[in-house]
Amino acid sequence: MAIPPRERDDLVVARVLPASELLQRLARIDGRGYKAYKSIAGEYDFGDFRLIIDHVQGDPYAAPTSVRAVLDPEVAGFPGKLYANRSRRIALEDYLNRAFLRAISRFVKGHRGSGKSGMVAILPCGQEILERTSVRVSGGRVEFRFVVGLPARGRTVLGREAQVMFSEEIPKVVKAAGCYRNLDTAAVERHVATAEDQDALREMLPGMGLVAFIGDGSILPRRSGVSDEPMNRDRAVPFRSPPSLRVRVCLPNRGEVTGMGIPFGVTLIVGGGYHGKSTLLRALERGVYNHIPGDGRELVCTLAETVKIRAEDGRRVEKVDITPFIQNLPQGQDTTCFSTEEASGSTSQAANIMEALEMGAKVLCLDEDTSATNFMIRDVRMQHLVAKEKEPITPFIDKVRQLVTEKGVSVILVMGGSGDYFDVADTVIMMDEYVPYDVTQQAREVAERFRTGRKEEGGGRFGRVTPRIPLPHSIDARRGSKVKITPRTEERLQFGREEIQLAYVEQLVDVAQTRAIGDMIHLAQARYFDGRKTMAEALTQLMRDIDRHGLDMIAPPGRIRGDYARPRIFELAAAVNRLRTLKVRQLPRRDS
Repeated sequence: MAIPPRERDDLVVARVLPASELLQRLARIDGRGYKAYKSIAGEYDFGDFRLIIDHVQGDPYAAPTSVRAVLDPEVAGFPGKLYANRSRRIALEDYLNRAFLRAISRFVKGHRGSGKSGMVAILPCGQEILERTSVRVSGGRVEFRFVVGLPARGRTVLGREAQVMFSEEIPKVVKAAGCYRNLDTAAVERHVATAEDQDALREMLPGMGLVAFIGDGSILPRRSGVSDEPMNRDRAVPFRSPPSLRVRVCLPNRGEVTGMGIPFGVTLIVGGGYHGKSTLLRALERGVYNHIPGDGRELVCTLAETVKIRAEDGRRVEKVDITPFIQNLPQGQDTTCFSTEEASGSTSQAANIMEALEMGAKVLCLDEDTSATNFMIRDVRMQHLVAKEKEPITPFIDKVRQLVTEKGVSVILVMGGSGDYFDVADTVIMMDEYVPYDVTQQAREVAERFRTGRKEEGGGRFGRVTPRIPLPHSIDARRGSKVKITPRTEERLQFGREEIQLAYVEQLVDVAQTRAIGDMIHLAQARYFDGRKTMAEALTQLMRDIDRHGLDMIAPPGRIRGDYARPRIFELAAAVNRLRTLKVRQLPRRDS
């Protein structure tokens, strides 16, 4: 299917004009209708930087005007060591984004008219250090991408107010954030070094036989249920690793650190309610990202291929082979190619696992609180009452060892309600008032002393992970004659006529990731989903191309976007799988 052309900006940059020309144009259009602002599009020399107005908003209530500020290396003045590798460059860009936000709060007056008049904004930042398009550092050159709400009263241009913004406020912001000499240079170095250490630590894990590491002294609890900032240190219990699980690592900048290593295999996190089990798991889920200095989780790292799994009642499932967990459904419904518009807790959790494995997950994180009970365990009493031939679900407990031995996939599981999992665990960590204890030996002794008598129901092998091929005609971002891709929130993405629900894709951390996912799906439909490549092959190729060409390649034609943050392949695939129009074709079945 041909892709309709996307709307293009009407900017054609002919030459660089002096900043005075911009101010004169603003003076000339003062008091005119809002459309007169279109005349200011162009590139202007402000001495220390160039200002590029890429796209001018149509009215004061529309999406604000897209602006870039570019500082050459001799003006920006950042030492090469701060962007010497990919890890350092992304961290430096992240720091400059935050510096720009701080400078806005210092120098920009803010609201001055109707609608978005007077605003200056750049991507907001959370606790994670993400690859974004809002700041670009290349060879010492710094580029900020931000938006400006051009001042108006009603739909009348306030040219004098705009002059103040462009001649006074914005230059102060750009120079405060973009010149090395104006920044806290020790803080810049610390930010970059912290990220580099986390990337190095994550890469060390496989060689140490670990899937995760939590540094001693880490602050895992968050301030509240709606804040991702760390709990105040006078209230939080610093993390302290059990001696039996303590490992030492030497990081490029921080040097030697100690912490708890979680080994390959099946790890249970147990303990009483409100003692920190889920807090530890949430920190591990987010350990796929680097965190800013002061977050408390700077030394919490998990393998990059770690995926959080949960039940997701009501999600759509499209032709997923869930036979490792569910077979022989009533009415003879086929589970080798299972589809439903409204999945149950157990079928959704089975599909979520199989889709994660399809994309190459190496660690699965599960919490009993967000899992379907009948998916996790079938105890001996239920086995006696309901015969296996009448129960289509093979519980996770009977498949978890096969995941490890056959698929090389580790599992980290919070479990407070079933000691049956002691029989399949390699490591058992008990949280007691937010302090971890290695109780693996005690758990084995309990399992030996109190045998349950339950029968394994998992069969001899795990089963196959069936690749699926997305059919491009089923993915359409058009709504009417136009492409419509809009993130409503971090958890909701409008894609054409469909709304993709992402509330239970728990490792999405930023609405800018959701925005990028929408355009990545649209690009995948046009270039990568060709009816021959599997989902994993197509999305892996897309990610490799982004590695080579940058996140800018996903932008609509003719647009320069400063509002993307890069998602992982797992969240991208999760969004594709939750698109209710998606159609796929399974590869021919082969022996497992």
